[in-house]
Amino acid sequence: MSTAEPGRDPGHERERLEPVLPDLRFLRDDSHIGILLGRIAPGMAPPLLTAVAGAVVVLVLLAAGGGRLTGITLFAPVAALLLSGLASGHPHDGRYDWLVPPVLRVTEYGCLTVVGLASGVPGPLVFVLLMTVGCHHRDDVARPAVGVSRPAWVRRAALGWDGRMLVIAVGGAFSALTPAYGILAGYLAVLLVREAGRTWSATPVTDVRVGAATPSGGAVLGDHPITRQGDGGRPAAGTNGEA
Repeated sequence: MSTAEPGRDPGHERERLEPVLPDLRFLRDDSHIGILLGRIAPGMAPPLLTAVAGAVVVLVLLAAGGGRLTGITLFAPVAALLLSGLASGHPHDGRYDWLVPPVLRVTEYGCLTVVGLASGVPGPLVFVLLMTVGCHHRDDVARPAVGVSRPAWVRRAALGWDGRMLVIAVGGAFSALTPAYGILAGYLAVLLVREAGRTWSATPVTDVRVGAATPSGGAVLGDHPITRQGDGGRPAAGTNGEA
């Protein structure tokens, strides 16, 4: 005998998603280059050790250059990439490997902040870039809690933590650091808004079924669950995107 509550569709209940604990390698937010390095030398180096070593190298190089992106400090992102990228394919199953994503976040945020402020980039522009990067990282952490994740192409288009640092380094090498901050912040903001709007318009809000108004009539009201397979990037019928 079914134990489902009166007025509830058992199939509807089975569709509801459970929170998913993402692989720590997913939360690293590596670029194409970092992922490639991890495939070349899988398991070569422990993840936490290389992440901490990369952060220390970035700190030392920035201190040596007074925080400004000139001379030797241009190699800070490259050094961090080469060190941390080697472990991007390593299983992050160590006791303290959960610290790897926070260490990489501190490395990226610290580098973008110190280089920008020490090199004369307007403070509000540095703040905007940090906020857009932080929103992308929040998406990667928050969506698995409802059983979904950002499309792979969106994550790749965001360039990765090391890719964003390299963009800033290239901007500094061409004496265009402020434009580099502005272009990167604008690009990431457009990508974020586009994906947020697409997700909102493709997610069903209500699932109203024809039936009696009483629970015994089988009426089901409430939010329709998001499917684990996602929406495929296409607006769904009967969603927010429709008039």
